[in-house]
Amino acid sequence: MTQQETPKTKNNDRIKLPFVFDTAKMIAECDILKLEQFEYYSVIPLRSPAHIVDPSLPFPPPADDYADGSWTDWLDTPQLQKSPYLMSVIDYFRKNTEVTLVRLLRLAPDSMIKEHTDPTLALEIEKSVIRLTIPILNNDKVTFYLNDTPVPMQPGECWYLRLSDPHKVTNLGETERINLTLDIVPNAWVRKMIADSQVSIE
Repeated sequence: MTQQETPKTKNNDRIKLPFVFDTAKMIAECDILKLEQFEYYSVIPLRSPAHIVDPSLPFPPPADDYADGSWTDWLDTPQLQKSPYLMSVIDYFRKNTEVTLVRLLRLAPDSMIKEHTDPTLALEIEKSVIRLTIPILNNDKVTFYLNDTPVPMQPGECWYLRLSDPHKVTNLGETERINLTLDIVPNAWVRKMIADSQVSIE
């Protein structure tokens, strides 16, 4: 990970955080983990609910609110345990806050994710987690739209996106797109990191 200067953003629906991760190392580990075949959209879990990682553990009791991740314990998956660099990326955040769901998200060539919202994934939502996105593999025909405007995410960068707002993804290229996403608890450290990274453009 290396530090970058504070980026600029028009509003707080997208904030580029001031560091970048090693895409070559992430791609190498993704290649090892790859599914044999995939169509459209697929997921490789790196942190999941404990009872999914270890089926011998009891299913957690029903919760009134699943938004903040406290409804279950979370464990690293076998896929993460054999991916030392991806583990170091996650460790950077979990030494400062709780990390819940972590996944590699893959979008096939010539595919799209239709516009939708994730109602609980926003800093403004009380008792919720937020999602950080780190692009790993991209092409110049991949576009992530948030509130109908593209987010210029580049491989290795780390972004906070307010996903309670409408968003969609198009991959019109000939290669797959892979993102690493981390759901984290927005404690004081996280809020300061995001606030310090935000510079408004009037």
